Amino acid sequence: MIKIIPYNSNLKPLARKLRKNMTFGEILLWNELKEDKLWGLDFDRQCCIDNYIVDFYCKELMLAIEIDGMSHHGEEAFEKDEVRQRKLESFGITFIRFTEAEVKYDLQNVIRSIEGAVVEVIRKNPGIKLPKTSL
Repeated sequence: MIKIIPYNSNLKPLARKLRKNMTFGEILLWNELKEDKLWGLDFDRQCCIDNYIVDFYCKELMLAIEIDGMSHHGEEAFEKDEVRQRKLESFGITFIRFTEAEVKYDLQNVIRSIEGAVVEVIRKNPGIKLPKTSL
């Protein structure tokens, strides 16, 4: 069962803009996630959740994926990311993050890590079933 999580509709134009201006790492990962390529799971990109926008989100699993680029460097950005992550996790969302460099230079292991996170979410929530197309 998919849990309905609030979102700020005022963020939709920004999310649309971010989708049009994805980083190279986001494009690489999106090419692996779009069209239900990863085990038949439906991922959205630049998804509004509460007062935030996450890079990729799978509603069925309540799994958010973030790609940290240059804008995430520095103490202040780190603290904001921590607050944001805790808030999203308070909704029951599993949150995983990768650096832009990891996605660019080690995409295969990034995909393996995402698959591991999917398995862990399903293990913790046995009621969740993978789409039949993934079997």
